[in-house]
Amino acid sequence: MASKLRIEYFVSPDGATLAARAAGHLVELAEEAVAARGRVRMAVSGGSTPKAVFELLADVNKPWYRRMPWEKLELFWVDERCVPPDHAESNYRMTREALLDHVPLKPEQIHRMEGELEPEAAAERYESELRNSFRLEGAELPRFDVVALGMGDDGHTASIFPHTDAIYEMMRLVAANRVPQKDTWRITLSWPVINQAREVFFLIGGAAKAERLKEVVLGPRDVERLPSQLIRPASGILTLLLDSGAAAQLPATDGAGRGLIEREG
Repeated sequence: MASKLRIEYFVSPDGATLAARAAGHLVELAEEAVAARGRVRMAVSGGSTPKAVFELLADVNKPWYRRMPWEKLELFWVDERCVPPDHAESNYRMTREALLDHVPLKPEQIHRMEGELEPEAAAERYESELRNSFRLEGAELPRFDVVALGMGDDGHTASIFPHTDAIYEMMRLVAANRVPQKDTWRITLSWPVINQAREVFFLIGGAAKAERLKEVVLGPRDVERLPSQLIRPASGILTLLLDSGAAAQLPATDGAGRGLIEREG
């Protein structure tokens, strides 16, 4: 884990501009990964803000659709609800309807979490999927090229919720996490796996998250209450893509809408 964390944040004036910035960011990271390693392994999250980004990427009339190296993309998920893939709350279903049904990805390029299985079985199956896809040996961690995260109003990220066991999961790649506050189970990448990625960024919109985001990036370390603080990429750099509402309580940005926070320890 890096001793110093450099948090770079970029603020867009509204949700539509934020979605466009995020679409461009994903395409740029994909292009860089393909140029360096011949393919891009990307893990995505659910939610309304990612949905807007996926819809832009899927629009054949937008430049991002034409630039995305679809044939070189391996798509994974950060987390999933324990529901069937056609369920209204399924992250996979949202991604399929917004993106997958409209882009040239083959079935073998799509690696979904099987939320319809018993939670522990689903986690074990996805861990096996990662080990096989990344050809991992022993305690080796997969290294995604890109991991795109969100943050909840309660400070959770992925499906690592406050006061849940996944906060302490350091050995497994994928955890089945009981979330009492929602009376449900979730399947999630563990935070050490997320931190190992080459590029990790949060996509956060809405004034309702401004106070919590300020606590996460500027407040004292309290991962039990604020699991998003667990995200400290091995690269030492964390990127935040924000709208003006979410960024309202962070230090002012420069003329280009860019801000910087450095944290020790």
